[in-house]
Amino acid sequence: MKKLLLSFAFVGLCGFVGAQKPIVQTYFTADPAPMVYNDTVYLYTSHDEDSTVNNFFTMYDWRCYSSTDMVNWTDHGAVASLKNIAWFDKNNGAWAPQCIARNGKFYLYVPIHGGGISVLVGDSPTGPFRDVLGKRLIDSEHIWNDIDPTIFVDDDGQAYLYWGNPVLRYVKLNNDMISYDKSIGKNGIVSLEMTGEAFGEAVDRDGKPRTKYVEGPWFYKRNGIYYMVYAAAGIPEYIAYSTATSPVGPWTYKGFIMERAPKLAFTNHSGIIDYKGNSYFFYHSESLTGGGGFRRSVCLEQFKYNADGSIPLIVPTAEGVKESLSALNPYKRVEAETMAWSEGLKTAKDNSKGIYVTKINNGDYIKVSSVDFGKGATTFEASLASAAKGGQIEIRLNSTDGELLGTLDVKNTKGANNWAVQSCKVKAAKGIHDLYLVFKGGEGDLFNFDWWKFSK
Repeated sequence: MKKLLLSFAFVGLCGFVGAQKPIVQTYFTADPAPMVYNDTVYLYTSHDEDSTVNNFFTMYDWRCYSSTDMVNWTDHGAVASLKNIAWFDKNNGAWAPQCIARNGKFYLYVPIHGGGISVLVGDSPTGPFRDVLGKRLIDSEHIWNDIDPTIFVDDDGQAYLYWGNPVLRYVKLNNDMISYDKSIGKNGIVSLEMTGEAFGEAVDRDGKPRTKYVEGPWFYKRNGIYYMVYAAAGIPEYIAYSTATSPVGPWTYKGFIMERAPKLAFTNHSGIIDYKGNSYFFYHSESLTGGGGFRRSVCLEQFKYNADGSIPLIVPTAEGVKESLSALNPYKRVEAETMAWSEGLKTAKDNSKGIYVTKINNGDYIKVSSVDFGKGATTFEASLASAAKGGQIEIRLNSTDGELLGTLDVKNTKGANNWAVQSCKVKAAKGIHDLYLVFKGGEGDLFNFDWWKFSK
């Protein structure tokens, strides 16, 4: 599928009517793992390819997105892939990751379906990440079930890595974050006792007792309470959680956080963070056009804990997070791949420019939320490249057919990666508005788009 052609009606914030609003539209993303670092949220995801192989999960790399307002997200592209893992000789199986910062480094724990859990190390949140071990980190007899790692460093500096399907296991990581204490459990690996009291009572397809826990754990601590959030209840998966007063339990089952709803995938995977005084719940659905159980999309809801620290039942919404935490400054360079919503686009990477927007066709658009024009702008400029006849960028407020501030005629730059800054005059917009960049032109790909800014 070359492009995601969206045919739903858009209202208000351009959310889907009757379905969840994915925060990424250019690719299918799943298994959200948010990390707060330096006042920015970095969201690591797995990546479902547009076309599946053998009608199964087709996943080659891990992607990263960032935001400071929880509505506009910047695409950092694929920050690691199975090609970075020299000891693994297959090209599929890049499942749910999680990243954590420590010791001035960034540690990306990645499960490989059929290959266990590896750890990649980078110098920045967006990589590049390196396989420093040259072998799997978790070396057990359960490599096919060694998936979905979740990482947490406690207040005393001890780091814990939990993972597993259909049972929950953990190791106590050493300070280097790439090895673990092998003096506990079975060669360092502790398998939890899966009891109904700890993880909820359920029965399997054969009527045998089991727990509600399935996979996809998310481990964190808040106000002295340890939380273990996980996919639960079989297929289709709900999200449930348990709590403890110790990082290794005993755990007590607390109930569901998210139940089955229309357009949720048959799998689910969550991540929870607090950011700028708010609490956020990440999950994935199949609600993007062309989506399905093997083509999922990350979604986001804001919520509030109950007074006792318990998590309420969260209902997926069409709007997701409605309001930006801060206004965007259009007088500084804004990457074109920063967007609250888009239609019909992809992103790609240029060795010199980094990530840029591509596959731009007539009628496609980018929405950027809560842009603060202040007392008004006079000029719009953008870095563009076109090997075709070019096209136009209509600069509009509040909707795709909203007030037209100006139109930039994109000239042919004689190459799809031959970049040039082009500009146009605009009517002075004042105050805070949603900005729509609507692309017009003939048939086929029109141009590539790297960044934009306004001038006063």
